[in-house]
Amino acid sequence: MAIESPVLFEMENIHKIYDGNNVYANKGVNLSVNRGEIHAIVGENGAGKTTLMKILCGLERANEGEIRFNGKPVSIESARDADMLEIGMVHQHFCLFDGFNVADNVVLTREPRKNGLFYDRVNAAKKVEELGAKYNLPIDPGASIESLSVGEKQKVEILRILYRGSKVLVLDEPTALLTEQEIKGFFVTLRQLKSLGYTIIIITHKLDEVTEISDRVTVMRNGEVVNCCITEECDTQAIARMMVGKEVLLQVEKPEVKPGATVLKINGLSLTVPGFSNPILNDISLSIREGEIFGMAAVAGNGLADLENVLTGMNSRGEVSGEAILHGKNIANMHPGELREMGMAYVPADRLQRGTSAELQLSDNMILLEHHKMTRAGVLQGKGILAFVKELLLKYNIVGHHATPVNNLSGGNIQRVVLSREFSRDPNLLVVSEPTWGLDIVSSEFVYQKIVEMRSSKTAILLISANLDEILALSDKIAVIYRGEIVGVFANTNLDRESLGEYMLGLKRQSKEEILHGVEA
Repeated sequence: MAIESPVLFEMENIHKIYDGNNVYANKGVNLSVNRGEIHAIVGENGAGKTTLMKILCGLERANEGEIRFNGKPVSIESARDADMLEIGMVHQHFCLFDGFNVADNVVLTREPRKNGLFYDRVNAAKKVEELGAKYNLPIDPGASIESLSVGEKQKVEILRILYRGSKVLVLDEPTALLTEQEIKGFFVTLRQLKSLGYTIIIITHKLDEVTEISDRVTVMRNGEVVNCCITEECDTQAIARMMVGKEVLLQVEKPEVKPGATVLKINGLSLTVPGFSNPILNDISLSIREGEIFGMAAVAGNGLADLENVLTGMNSRGEVSGEAILHGKNIANMHPGELREMGMAYVPADRLQRGTSAELQLSDNMILLEHHKMTRAGVLQGKGILAFVKELLLKYNIVGHHATPVNNLSGGNIQRVVLSREFSRDPNLLVVSEPTWGLDIVSSEFVYQKIVEMRSSKTAILLISANLDEILALSDKIAVIYRGEIVGVFANTNLDRESLGEYMLGLKRQSKEEILHGVEA
């Protein structure tokens, strides 16, 4: 009797070049993945990790190379081909439909039918609820997609591929926006899936998680595989050195800046939504001064995303009361265009869907807010645009041609495009949400540096993040939201993850007097 090979699939000599800009995404890549293992793929933004997995999932086609499943060559030319091989992918930027609820998205194209004809919505909700319970991914099947936080949307994507019967799960930055407690629960789910025979591939930049959860790790750099090793034989520093070719350490140096006048003052801001018994946001009050980074932390689903939407003119649900005063005007229900004119810059958590127009060229995205400066007699001035874009490409170290479509860029380069557009306008108020979601160490350090530079230029900054390390590294003052309410406000001196985590989970809360003192300090 033949012994089954441990190897589930192999990708051999994979080449991928994007014709439009002559950039190699993959150069002769070889990858071998064993059945029933958790295999991490790491590398800097632009290293070729996601492109390689898109080729496996039929979303890109290699220019050269071969894929073998169970030792046999296979042709994967479409997502349907990958589906037939039971391969499913959860993308860093989600593929969900806002007009549908959670259950609708999970069962889409494989809906349960009543009498073989009509979509059985009740049965769909039941199936999704059972699936969530089974794999430790609980979520309300009836919740609308637009009401979910980024972390909750990620759950929906994972449930979707499990519902479709995928046995090979490709997860692109799956823990990017999860709290420490959520990550622990997520790892329980991954280990459970592994014990059931699932093969899991994780694309990530979180090297401490790589060493905790994976069996093997493949390291990529500049489109090539530089090493593949058994995880327990590597440490995070060794993996980081392989990723970037040198010693790396994420550091943030913040010069002393004396905060100036108050730029944004929020008084009693609340958001009530029909169908919810309690306000989504309840009596939020805070103030942000010139040259100050005010961090807002919360576990996903506690109102942080709603606060972001209300303050940036993106709220599409419920009734807003209270006020958010910027330059003497209440901006709580103001249009995004008016907010821009008042000097607000905005870096959203979802950089691909909300932060850019993905199908447009890099240059088009960079001048989105500067059209009036780039036209003469209603005609765009090509030379001026090119000079403006080239200056930003250089200043922000963006790897890409001005004519490259944004969706062909790596996550790190897309974020640099967003930062270059927003920061170049010299804003007096910056709202930045999850700025390093899915970014590698080098790109994260660059983003931190640019945010600190904005602080030094006396910009008032509201930092919204579920990443406690980020909040602690950047913020001068920190507020924690739990169930839509501020439960603690702190000066960022001698704070640690554990103490903040207790407030985020609702285990502790300050008195109203302490919160008021923290806001006004």
